Amino acid sequence: MDIAALSMAMSQGEVKQQASVSMMKKVMGQAGEQSEALKKLIESADVQKIKQAAQPHLGGSIDFKK
Repeated sequence: MDIAALSMAMSQGEVKQQASVSMMKKVMGQAGEQSEALKKLIESADVQKIKQAAQPHLGGSIDFKK
């Protein structure tokens, strides 16, 4: 293998590695954002609101008849 071919192969390897690292950083950033959103959702969870969302037809009216 000559010097030029070796240089090109090494350069291509560096580009692939840089692309891989860049993609990994992007995925890690997205995972971090999703975990923060999930944490916020869990912290703000209100049991009554969850029950109402699961069964929206309950509790909408009151029957005063005896």
